[in-house]
Amino acid sequence: MILGKVIGRVVATQKYQGLEGQKLLIVQPMDEHRKDRGTPVVAVDTVMAGLGDPVYMVLSREAALALEPWFVPVDHAIVGIVDSIDLMEEPS
Repeated sequence: MILGKVIGRVVATQKYQGLEGQKLLIVQPMDEHRKDRGTPVVAVDTVMAGLGDPVYMVLSREAALALEPWFVPVDHAIVGIVDSIDLMEEPS
């Protein structure tokens, strides 16, 4: 799983069979300190996330399994909205 922040949306009038009715969002991956990491990706939203929401995503096969029906061709799927991030202190 990776953390990210929703920064936009994708509107597609034609989609692959199995993706009809699914919301596509643009997500900026981020690290545990909420700093941008890498380039934005398009992810299928399975949890009703909105613009600015911190989310966590699954990738590859797990992303395809997050949808009904299974195994539609997606690389990223949003599977949760993050409420908080609590970091433990690193041992000295």
